[in-house]
Amino acid sequence: MASAAEQLAANINFGAIAQATELKRRIWFTLGALIVYRIGTYIPLPGIETSAVADVFQQNSGGILGMFDMFAGGALGRMTIFALNIMPYISASIIIQLMTTVSAHLAQLKKEGESGRQRITQYTRYGTVVLAAMQALGIAVGLESLSGSQGPAVRDPGLFFRFVTVITLTGGTVFLMWLGEQITSRGIGNGISLIIMAGIVAELPAALVATLELGRTGALSGALIILLMALAVAVIAFIVFIERAQRRILIQYPKRQLGTKTFGGDTSSYLPLKLNTSGVIPPIFASSILLLPVTALSFNAGQGPSWLLDVTAALGRGQPAYLALYVAGIVFFAFFYTSVVFNPADTADNLKKYGGFVPGVRPGANTAAYIDRILTRLTTAGAAYLALVCLLPEMLISQYAVPFYFGGTSLLIVVNVTMDTVAQIHSHLVARQFEGLIKKAKLRGRS
Repeated sequence: MASAAEQLAANINFGAIAQATELKRRIWFTLGALIVYRIGTYIPLPGIETSAVADVFQQNSGGILGMFDMFAGGALGRMTIFALNIMPYISASIIIQLMTTVSAHLAQLKKEGESGRQRITQYTRYGTVVLAAMQALGIAVGLESLSGSQGPAVRDPGLFFRFVTVITLTGGTVFLMWLGEQITSRGIGNGISLIIMAGIVAELPAALVATLELGRTGALSGALIILLMALAVAVIAFIVFIERAQRRILIQYPKRQLGTKTFGGDTSSYLPLKLNTSGVIPPIFASSILLLPVTALSFNAGQGPSWLLDVTAALGRGQPAYLALYVAGIVFFAFFYTSVVFNPADTADNLKKYGGFVPGVRPGANTAAYIDRILTRLTTAGAAYLALVCLLPEMLISQYAVPFYFGGTSLLIVVNVTMDTVAQIHSHLVARQFEGLIKKAKLRGRS
């Protein structure tokens, strides 16, 4: 059996891409849009002292700000117009998805097909604007109180600065949301995911240089650096293997007779269940919740009750309590988010409606219980996989002070988006081949 990497490489036919004019146009459009995004990550906010902000941010880079700055491609650390990045849109999307389980109106829209999906998308956009404005106001107020060795972070604090900051940051997020939708419709797809991946990958050279600099100064041995590189390659291969893993449930359909012809009965289909159904949502939620108190106290120069300082110290990155709660959070959100995105009861009802059944299992409630039991086992294995991948960089950072942040959640995002992008390109090539066959068939029919 070919390895996962060989299968990915086989999906891309570079000769076919060179001949596919439409696909090349989409690829160039995507690259141009990502260049526009990267240019915006270097345009600073009005009224900001960039040197003072960088100095303060460097002192708090180990908290949740560091993680968000990683997703923003360094835009938050430089406090640019894209400082919020696309994170408010992702938060709004997650909130809307969660609300579909408790809101009858949203649940009904979800079942209405394309028209319902457009309404839900519109609600997500409105939620993005609200969340971005709230976060932008928080950033504006926080910036006015920041002061480092280079002086205050804001030249002229006040109501006008807050207004300009809210408008600029909210507009930057809305622009990125629009840009991601354009990449999805006019590019190669996965627009929002590609924007996040571009920000993460853009900071990779700086992380590599910082790691090699530690080797040059003797802080890290050359053997350890080589081991880290080999470990990164092994983790990437492991992620690709797990993300492509599926549990296929055999589905059969009864025979149907239309006139003199008989359909079904002899053919079987499969219901594919991914090993990691929840994706990268569990690590993002778990790390955000755990890093929030540490970051909040760091802005207050460690002031507060003694018991709160002790709890914050115990929740520091690399501490046993932090690692234990991190794993617990990943497991909890893995099960929670899987239950949101996949409903075994609805799947069983759809199979029963179209006459499908699992061999040896009665349709209806028994089928739902059977699928739920398999999904629970898969989610358990997927949660263990997420915990392993996310704990590895945390241990390296805490034990060896490695600045190589390219691991855990960021690595999961990059690998998943890369695999999805390769699949999109492959689907475009397959569609082009079918178009060619249809044209040839028409020409033969005319002749």
